[in-house]
Amino acid sequence: MAFIAVSRWYRSKPFPRDDRQPDYCNGVARFEGTPDPAGLLATLHRIETEFGRTRTVANAARTLDLDLIDMNGMVRFEPSPVLPHPRAHLRAFVLRPILDIAPDWVHPAMQVRGATLMASLPQSTSMPMVSW
Repeated sequence: MAFIAVSRWYRSKPFPRDDRQPDYCNGVARFEGTPDPAGLLATLHRIETEFGRTRTVANAARTLDLDLIDMNGMVRFEPSPVLPHPRAHLRAFVLRPILDIAPDWVHPAMQVRGATLMASLPQSTSMPMVSW
């Protein structure tokens, strides 16, 4: 795989909202290549573990969360991982950084431009996000 680009970094509140948790730092990296999705996800999980992540309950505070969002427009429901990421289109903290590095990105399963998805999010989910 070859590194292509990285987005700006964005700060967002945890979801669901928990004032005991610190803000998250969100970004997107773009790579070129055709790795096996399951193998790549396993590698990302190993990196998370190396940085102290432990998996407890859904949406628990975490030191690092690395996700696969899109792999060359692949659409798959099984085996794991599901691609594109099943909630990417609902998350400003995913869409905003994608638009930094791929302004013409189209959601592979929905065939909707990322900018359209971002604009359709309720204001409460799309902000506040601050670029660092």
